[in-house]
This record gives sequence, C-alpha cells and structure tokens, in this order.
Amino acid sequence: MALSAPTPPSITAQTRLLVVAPHPDDETLANGLLIQRVLAVGGAVRVLLLTDGDNNPWPQRWLERRWFIGAAGRARWGSRRRAECGEALYRLGVPPSALQPLSWPDMGVLDRLLQPDRQAPAELAVTLADFAPDLIAMPALTDRHPDHGAAHVLVRMALARLGYAPTLLGYLIHGPGDAAPEPGSIGTDAEQTAKEEALAAYGTQLALSGERFRRLARRPERHASIASVSSAADRGLPWRPSPLLWPCLRLTVATTSGEVRQWPWRDAPLRRDGHGGWQLDWPAAQANEVCFARLSLALPSPWIFDHWGWREI
Repeated sequence: MALSAPTPPSITAQTRLLVVAPHPDDETLANGLLIQRVLAVGGAVRVLLLTDGDNNPWPQRWLERRWFIGAAGRARWGSRRRAECGEALYRLGVPPSALQPLSWPDMGVLDRLLQPDRQAPAELAVTLADFAPDLIAMPALTDRHPDHGAAHVLVRMALARLGYAPTLLGYLIHGPGDAAPEPGSIGTDAEQTAKEEALAAYGTQLALSGERFRRLARRPERHASIASVSSAADRGLPWRPSPLLWPCLRLTVATTSGEVRQWPWRDAPLRRDGHGGWQLDWPAAQANEVCFARLSLALPSPWIFDHWGWREI
C-alpha cells in the first residue's frame, strides 16, 4: 500500500477507531485530534500500545540521576511511561479500559516481526478480531523509526490473516516524509488545547525534548489513506546502493501471508532489471500478495533511525 490523495473517512457514532501506537506518546502526537473527533460524535476508540517505551535511556539518566540502567530500572521506566500514556488518554477523554498495552520490548518490534514462530501477527489478529475496528490509524510504512515501520508490516499481516479490510490511515512522525501529501487536519482551539494538555502528561519525554515534542503536537495532523499498489509482476526495489556498501547491507523481505526472510545484500535473491535497478526474485514473493522490503546497514550504530527503511514492492 502507498500513501494516496486523501479521502477523509466518514466519522460517525458507529466509528470504531483503533490507534496503533508503537510507543507512549505516538497516540497523542499524531492522533490526538482524531481521537477527540471520534469520541465527540459518540464513536469508540481503542489504543493498542505495542511497547512501554522502556528503552529510553537518556531521559531516564537525566531524571533519575543514574548512569547504569539494568533490567529493573528499565522495567520501572516502562511502567512510568505507560502510566503517562493512560493519563494523556484520560485528558483526551479516552476511558482507561480503552488502552491495551502489549508490553513488547522497545526497539524490539522488528525483532518480533523476524521471529519464526509468527506469534506477533497472531497476537495482533486477536486484538483486531476482538475490537473489530472499521478505522485504523497506524504508523506509515516509511516512518524512519524501526519500531514504526515494523508495526505497519505486522498490522498488515494480521489483517491479511483475518481477511479483514477496514479503512487504513498512515501517520508519520519520524523522517522527511513529515510533509505528507494530503492537507493537514487543523484542530479547533479547544481540541488543540486538549491535545497539548495530554502531551503535558509525558514528563519523561518533555524533560530533554520539550520544544521538539510541542512543535510536533502543534503540527496539523496528517493521516494519509493507504491504498495497495503491489503487483506480483513487478518486484522492483526502489534503491540502487553503491557497490561499496554491498558488504555492509542487509535486505529484509516480508509478505502479508507471514513469510519473512533476511539476507546479506550479496546473498539476497536479486536480479538486475536491465535499467540499473534490482528485482526481487524470491519464490514467496511471486504470488499475488503484498510484499514489503527493508534495506538496512548490518553494522552497529548509535543512530536508531533507518536510512532507507521499508517500502512496499
């Protein structure tokens, strides 16, 4: 699927909105206005919180005045951030019962995707079947945070497993695609005030990055419709990496049926397309189903964000 020109979804008292948030604060920063609008007309909202945001060491070191962060400290921090999420949602008018935390490891959503037991899509499918949303706000595939891109893929896998097709909206927080192609949603003064009050619940995040987070909260909310563009006849990759990088690159490919593989670039099932690009030549991707590819550096780095990230092919 790709971000397309927007057709604003109809929001009524029958709307059932599921917000998929990889971390505490994503639901407020990118969806605070949308949540209020659904509630205002009598619709239902559920927030699926994938992680507790426990891998957030620098604010924790600053606020707790400690350098070493062990397992207990990380768990304590995650509990604190999840409590902040509950308070933020309360300020948006969302009841506590609407928050569903999965407590996956922060910076570990991609690892859940790569697990061979396929438990993550199954776990998401249970949530989807239970709430039966007709509208899902989820991270955009092109979001540069690895938890966000992987969350998108996992939700799409879960939906394919159920044979379920609600309206999907992509929101993007990290990356140059912040200037989404559709007009932003501007809140009323009251809605924007409530959103900023909800953000104020995140003392852990505002301690070191307050101005950046407030700036993100003041942006128009941009929810781009997601429309499938995949074709089994064309599995061309969007990247043409320099041969100098090939020894350091890794290609990850996933299909909505649940097939997931990862290769060093030089071992990946690729062939030239005759125009300087690359085609994926993987049997699992030849069926007429949606396929996702991720290009990344197979090197340790303190920089957590993706350079290339995910694309649908």
